[in-house]
Amino acid sequence: MHGPVSAGWLLVALCAVTGGYCLLRMRSAVEEQRLAAGGEALMGFGMAAMAVPAATVAPPRWAWLAYAAVFGAAAVRALWSARAGAHHLHHLVGALAMVYMAAVMVASPGGRHGGAGPPLVTGVLLLYFAGYVLWAGVRLIPVPAGAGGAAAPAVGWGDRPELARACRLSMGIGMFAMLLTV
Repeated sequence: MHGPVSAGWLLVALCAVTGGYCLLRMRSAVEEQRLAAGGEALMGFGMAAMAVPAATVAPPRWAWLAYAAVFGAAAVRALWSARAGAHHLHHLVGALAMVYMAAVMVASPGGRHGGAGPPLVTGVLLLYFAGYVLWAGVRLIPVPAGAGGAAAPAVGWGDRPELARACRLSMGIGMFAMLLTV
C-alpha cells in the first residue's frame, strides 16, 4: 500500500486483529460459522500482509504471484460454497478483489506498490465495497426488543453475530481503503 505510512500501519493492525478474531470464531459449535470464519481469517491476514506500507517492505514479484494463487484458490472455494448461501458470494468478490490487486502489483514496474489497474474494474469494486460497508453498518444498528421480549439465550463471545458483523464491516472498510490505492 502506498500513501501515508501511519494509515498503512493502522490498516495492517485492523486487518490483523480482525483475522485473529475470525480464527477464534473458528471454534464455534455452528459448522457454517466455522467455515465462514476460516475464509474471513484468511482474508483478514491476507489484507494485513498486502497493506504493509511500501516504504517499509517492498515484496518481491513472486510474493504478489503467491497472493494471486492463494486468493484464486479461495475464490474457487467460495464459488463452490456459494451454492449453499449468498454470503459466500461476498467471499467470492473479496477473493477476486485480492487477486485483482495482486495482479496489479505484478504488472506494475518492479512489482512495487502503486500500480494502476483498469479504472472500470477498480471503480466497480469500489462501488461494491462502499455499498457493502453501508449495508453492514446498518445491520449493526441495534433493534429494540419487543414489548414482551424474552431474554436472548446466552452465547459465547465467539458466537455473537454482532461481533461477526463488526469484523465483516471492518474488512469491508479495509478492502475499500486498499482499492483506493490501486
